[in-house]
Amino acid sequence: MKSREISSGTTDRMFVLILEKDEEAFTAITRFAAENAITGASITAIGAFSAATIAWFDMAEKAYVNTVLAEQSEVLSLLGDVAEGDDGKPSLHLHAVLGLKDCTTRGGHFISGTVNPTLEVILTETPAVLRRRKQPGMGFALIDPGAA
Repeated sequence: MKSREISSGTTDRMFVLILEKDEEAFTAITRFAAENAITGASITAIGAFSAATIAWFDMAEKAYVNTVLAEQSEVLSLLGDVAEGDDGKPSLHLHAVLGLKDCTTRGGHFISGTVNPTLEVILTETPAVLRRRKQPGMGFALIDPGAA
C-alpha cells in the first residue's frame, strides 16, 4: 500500500452539483472540475439515467469492455475521485451501481450517462493536488500518492 497525508488543516471545499435532464454526466463533472481548478476531490452521486455505459477492465486484454444500458436506471451509487492527469487536466475515475426496472443491478467503471431527470453530485475537494499517472503496460492511470 502507498499513502500520502493530504490534510493540511484547511477546510475542504465542498460543492453540490445538480445535473439536469439530458446532460451527459461524465462530461459535465469533468468540465466543472476544470472550470474550478479542482485537482483532487472525492465524488458521490445519486439520481437517474435514461441511458448509461459502464465497463469492466479485462486484465488479460488490458482494455475496458463496455456494457451499454439503453434503458432508464436509478443511480444507486456513483463513487470516485478527481485527480490531475498527465496532461494537467482533471481526470475522473468513477464506478457506478445502477438499478434497473426489475430491481436488479448492474455495476462497473462509469463511462457515460445521460441524466433523466436529475443527478445530485457531492464533490469534496482535497487540500492537496492528487496526480494520476498512466501505468506502463496496464492501459489505465492510477493515483500516485508520491507525486507532487
